[in-house]
Amino acid sequence: MAYSEHAIRQLILAQGNEITESLIYDRIAARTSDPNNRQVLERIANEERRHYDILKRITGHDARPNLVKVAWFSFVTRLFGLSFGLRLMEQGEELAGQVYEALQGEVADTRALLADEQKHETELLDLIEEERIEYAGSMVLGLNDALMELTGALAGLTFALQNSHLIAITGFITGVAASMSMAASEFLSAREDADIETTKKPLKSAAYTGVAYIVTVLILISPYMILNNVYLSAAVMLTLSVLIILAYNFYITTAKGLKLWRRFFEMAGISLCVALISFGVGILIRTFIHIDV
Repeated sequence: MAYSEHAIRQLILAQGNEITESLIYDRIAARTSDPNNRQVLERIANEERRHYDILKRITGHDARPNLVKVAWFSFVTRLFGLSFGLRLMEQGEELAGQVYEALQGEVADTRALLADEQKHETELLDLIEEERIEYAGSMVLGLNDALMELTGALAGLTFALQNSHLIAITGFITGVAASMSMAASEFLSAREDADIETTKKPLKSAAYTGVAYIVTVLILISPYMILNNVYLSAAVMLTLSVLIILAYNFYITTAKGLKLWRRFFEMAGISLCVALISFGVGILIRTFIHIDV
């Protein structure tokens, strides 16, 4: 059956996308130690190669893979984890699905390929097990508590103390103590949960919570360590807190296949409300207690 030149060009583009993704999955599978994850990745790679072979029979052409994209997503999955990297890749790869949908009336085989693009890979990606996602609850506990407590505390200290270095030191000491407290609480909580039913290890849960907390603390106090103007430092600190919330929610919603904006606005709104209340408390303390540092 003869197809139009436009259809052939579009199918060759989709063909290149399929072989590129196949190589990405192959490369990631080769360095994956978890047998379940490796099996899932190999299944997806084989599915992509099957798509490529179907398209090759239609077009009669070979297509070159995008080796830059192969290297990039191999790097992203190594740095940020399988779930995030692969779902990010699938979100960005709308080309093949659009081509198959547009050509359904002209090329019958694209209907099956479109169904695979829409369903099969997502189902396979849902099977991937990853420690970073399993311990997401522990990370968000440390991140969320650091944002709520330190954003508010630093906002209040800005008006109460009005000394950048003193605010940074006070915030750091408070943050370190709070991070150890949160890690200890998470350890005890995870140990209790382990008696019920969970594969999470208490010590790892505590480590994820503590590290997330202290990293957030260091980011939030950094403007006070660099800048001399306390009000500018507070503005930068609040901006950083919003960016942290956005980055975390983008990561976790991408990795879990969830919606971003509702979660982001909810978390950001709560954090900024706490900061606003703390600003008011700081003003009252400075006004009525007359602290002068």
